[in-house]
Amino acid sequence: MIAMLLQDLLEEAGATSFAFAATEQDAVMLALQQRPSVITSDIRLLQGTGPGAVAQIDHQIGMIPVVFITASPDVCDRPGASTAVLTKPFSSHEVVAIFEQIIQR
Repeated sequence: MIAMLLQDLLEEAGATSFAFAATEQDAVMLALQQRPSVITSDIRLLQGTGPGAVAQIDHQIGMIPVVFITASPDVCDRPGASTAVLTKPFSSHEVVAIFEQIIQR
């Protein structure tokens, strides 16, 4: 449900395509199939972690701007890259603002 809410909010902010992954492996596979402009990622996935997926994607295709959406912001350390952290709970306004901020970097 959160993914669908985020999609609606990000579409309103100008995002045009989306892919959803429930596991670290799926996230990497999807990024390899079509390089994303921005990644939004939770920390916890059904298997693996969002930061783990992002690290693999960075290694395989280069760094992509990331918005981590989490209740554990201290786990989102990604130095030297365009990274933003949105702490749960969040408002619709915060999602749009942080997305717009990250795509301008």
